[in-house]
Amino acid sequence: MRHHGSLTKDEEMNNAAWEAARGATTGAVKWGLYAGAAGAAAYAFSPMYRGLTIQFKVYLQMAGMIVGSMVEADKRMLAYETRVRHHKRMVRDMEVWRRYEADFESKGTPGVGGEGNVRRTDG
Repeated sequence: MRHHGSLTKDEEMNNAAWEAARGATTGAVKWGLYAGAAGAAAYAFSPMYRGLTIQFKVYLQMAGMIVGSMVEADKRMLAYETRVRHHKRMVRDMEVWRRYEADFESKGTPGVGGEGNVRRTDG
């Protein structure tokens, strides 16, 4: 069970938070550019958009950036979680394999997977 303030010492949690922050920043910039281009096009072609207040235009720009940051942060977090889970699974499987080899070697089958089992055909 975690105690108060222990999240500051949890490296995996901190790495996940930084990955989400990088995703949020990237998404806000990318979607902000798209929203800015859409706003410029709307300003050029729509008299109704030109009639909106500056506050509402800023709101529309910020809404695009916020949605983009949430989408990209979620995408990055899912990818990070998959990478971490895959790494943990690989470490667990390697440990199981090491125990399997040690079990065979303890029963008198030396060199499991090594030079002891290779047949030489070169003479």
